[in-house]
Amino acid sequence: MDALGSPPLLPTDTDYSTKVDVEQPSTSPPRTPPGEKVIKESLQNNTETHLVSQGEFESDRHFYPRVLNAQIHPLVQSFFTLGNDRIIARYTHLNPQVKPEVLKSILSYSPTHFQWAGSDLFNVTTASGHRQMIVIETNSCPSGQKSMPLLSETDEHNEQGGYRQVIQYAFHEQLSKADPETGGLAVVCDKNIMEASGYAAVLADVAKEKVWLAEWHVTDTDPDLKWEDRILYIRDKEKEWHPIRACFRYLTQKPWNRFPLNTKTIVMNNIISCLAGGRNKMMAARAYDLYNTDIMGTGLGIRTPETINNVTRGEIPQLLSTMGGHGVLKVPYSNAGQGVYTITNQTELDSFLNQDHHYDKFIVQSLVGNASWSSVTQTGKFFHVGTIPNKKNSTYVSDLRMMVTGSENGFRPICIYGRKARLPLATELKSDEKTWDMLGTNLSIKLPDGGWTTDTSRLILMDRKDFNQLGLGIDDLIDAYIQTVMAVIAIDRMAIKLMPDGKFDYQLFESLNPDNALMKEIQEANEQF
Repeated sequence: MDALGSPPLLPTDTDYSTKVDVEQPSTSPPRTPPGEKVIKESLQNNTETHLVSQGEFESDRHFYPRVLNAQIHPLVQSFFTLGNDRIIARYTHLNPQVKPEVLKSILSYSPTHFQWAGSDLFNVTTASGHRQMIVIETNSCPSGQKSMPLLSETDEHNEQGGYRQVIQYAFHEQLSKADPETGGLAVVCDKNIMEASGYAAVLADVAKEKVWLAEWHVTDTDPDLKWEDRILYIRDKEKEWHPIRACFRYLTQKPWNRFPLNTKTIVMNNIISCLAGGRNKMMAARAYDLYNTDIMGTGLGIRTPETINNVTRGEIPQLLSTMGGHGVLKVPYSNAGQGVYTITNQTELDSFLNQDHHYDKFIVQSLVGNASWSSVTQTGKFFHVGTIPNKKNSTYVSDLRMMVTGSENGFRPICIYGRKARLPLATELKSDEKTWDMLGTNLSIKLPDGGWTTDTSRLILMDRKDFNQLGLGIDDLIDAYIQTVMAVIAIDRMAIKLMPDGKFDYQLFESLNPDNALMKEIQEANEQF
């Protein structure tokens, strides 16, 4: 069990088909009740690996219908037009302890392994009214494009929105490192086909060549993909194999058991970015801690909930009691809302402890709730600002997803969306309250058959209709952007430490993240360990 010293400054996806009713999974906290309308993922009658050609991008295939008709909120549009120089000027004006040259070096950082990321942030406050944005988690290969209204009505490639920005500013730079003679291009995914196919269509336009689109799931027994001599190959319907020189990876579920750490095929993001924190909450917490130590004294730091790492099941009750009986338990390697448990009473704790868990170690974090029932931490209590009260005077927990890309020219924001919880935030808790419905914001729902659905009714767009619900100003968006960039840099620096001279430091990783089940998964795609 490791306690982190990173400033607990704050304790701290689909898509094409018709709506369906689903049964709620019974193995994790409630996300959407039976019968609630959701959208189910499909490949629109095309589940086979296939080539995507130039000119195939169609907006209605890659954006939610309500996004197509949405108008970007002027404040959000203003944020996206600021540019890093004006962001630096504004932030250092409001935070004079931060030197402009320090912030400039951060926003101009060129990532080695982690070029495309998205952080989820909460807007929180203290009893004295001090508001801040805090990082809940940072994801490699994040969703978000299908939920972002278009920023411009005049740009030549306007209809492709943020898809084109990710491909042009991040992946195209990586693509330049690949030898065109060594094979084709591919987009590989295991969920969110709406966005994955959008990236494939835009990549075909930018690269001016056909692009393979293939799915590779954890449960696939005979996938259309394989690795030979560290080169990715894709199988067509005639059973012929084609080498791939560069791969845009939208693989989110245990990607390290299918993609090797060291490849000749250019991969974005490289798998090490997931292990170093992009899909590994345990290592992300360590990365934040190390980075905060390095930038101590600059007036900057990654703000997170108070976090305790490498916790065994038996240690959980005692640790929760030190936080006033309220906390959040996380399976370190899950994502899309799975493996996160809010604990405020014995019933919720017993439910967690009685489940079978695949991994050996867990994360315990302070819980951000309402003023009267948040975790007690070393720096006091912090609670959700939440949405603007509705006509019933109800406030909902909400979060913000900030997607960014990094290249040789530094970072830039790409898209933003918000999400809210299903039930309003309670002022007082009942003794047997099931708090996930009022604290959980994730829209993804995993079905018993392994498929995914999305509850879009709780999606908050950055448009004229939805954005005002969040009660955010432009300085909040700037704060969220800077927090996201620092989190991505921290994880990228951790990835560099774990891959000295291009080789995975197995011993260092195991010492930082001792988990036998995870090690076995990594070895599935890396037999040399």
